[in-house]
Amino acid sequence: MRRPRWTATLTWKAAVFITVMCCALAALLGVLVHVSVTRQTVGQARDKALDRLTEVTRAYEAGEPLPPGTGVDLTGLPPSLRALAVSGQRGTLVADDARGRPTMWAAGPADGRAIAATIDYSQGARTINGLDQAILGSSILAIGATLLVGVLGVTRVTRRLHQTATVARRIGAGDLDARVDDPRAKDPSRPQDEVATVAGALDTMAGTLQNKLLSEQRFTADVAHELRTPLTGLHAAAELLPEGRPAELVRDRVRAMRSLTEDLLEISRLEAGSETVDLDLEYLGPLVERVVRGSGTGARVVVVRDACVETDKRRLERVLANLVGNAHKHGAAPVELTVDGPVVTVRDHGAGFPAYLLDHGPQRFRTEGGSKGHGLGLTIAVGQAAVLGARLRFANAPDGGAIAWLTLPEYRDADGSSGAAEEPGPA
Repeated sequence: MRRPRWTATLTWKAAVFITVMCCALAALLGVLVHVSVTRQTVGQARDKALDRLTEVTRAYEAGEPLPPGTGVDLTGLPPSLRALAVSGQRGTLVADDARGRPTMWAAGPADGRAIAATIDYSQGARTINGLDQAILGSSILAIGATLLVGVLGVTRVTRRLHQTATVARRIGAGDLDARVDDPRAKDPSRPQDEVATVAGALDTMAGTLQNKLLSEQRFTADVAHELRTPLTGLHAAAELLPEGRPAELVRDRVRAMRSLTEDLLEISRLEAGSETVDLDLEYLGPLVERVVRGSGTGARVVVVRDACVETDKRRLERVLANLVGNAHKHGAAPVELTVDGPVVTVRDHGAGFPAYLLDHGPQRFRTEGGSKGHGLGLTIAVGQAAVLGARLRFANAPDGGAIAWLTLPEYRDADGSSGAAEEPGPA
């Protein structure tokens, strides 16, 4: 059995704490007042009973008639008080009389027997009982009022904490423009509580992080842009070299540099969030087959269930081409692409994805030790998938090999059926 999730909230814990403390304080004050009033009431009744016992004892010794409510060995005299009086001592005790009424008994010795006097204690009992009820009622009202005020106060704090946590999650999800904007944190002359301090620190951290990321993006874009001009000239010069092995090596390196520069520019555009999509209806099966044919890798395509998706054809082909190229470059044959509805699975039978990629996703300029490449292909695939509103996940198969799942939003008609577009026939 697990406790409900709401019992872990700060509001619930504060409410329980306030309730327990109020109950404990009310009980302590109630006990103190009850004991004090009871002691005073019983003391006054005891004094009256002892005074009457003294008068009755004198009348008994003088042989005078005893007044009502007094006498020797009275009926209803508590046995403990009777024994005390027979032993030669005087004492008092609150107990019910023969008719069941609260009574203050006073008894003393008289010729080896017990002479007693009684005082009606009904009024004192009613006073104490009424006091107890008043203490209980006022305690309940005080606890309710304190709990209501305390919960309202705690709720204001927890609401601000929830807002701060929501902004932190938005920043973690990539929304670097998100801010708490707590007015208490903006005015240095205004007293700040701990929540305002945390909110101000979060906004400062988000601003610093945003500036650093923007600076990095600008640097990457500027470097890639500046490299395009000299690379274009270098490419033209390489084409003029006489045929031979040295010329082929130079052309190969120039092509690699141009490809790297274009990848860096594409990543910069994706990170800047300036990309727009040109949506159209496409069937995944034929599109995946075209990508595989264009790659020239001979990967196997299996269409379990075709689906129509509303997507940007050029960007989707870019994502699939990068996944297929990565599978052949860093994995091992056979490479299989499976279309099952709006999900495209790319599977190879190599060593699998490295641990850092499964934990943190693709990272630029990082590949598994010694492997050839710059780690940009999967980074671009993830960025382009995000632009398409798709989800790209990575995992390793239990029997070996890497698996990439690309989940696209499936197109549906107004009546909820999928595949509204007419599937193209064979060319």
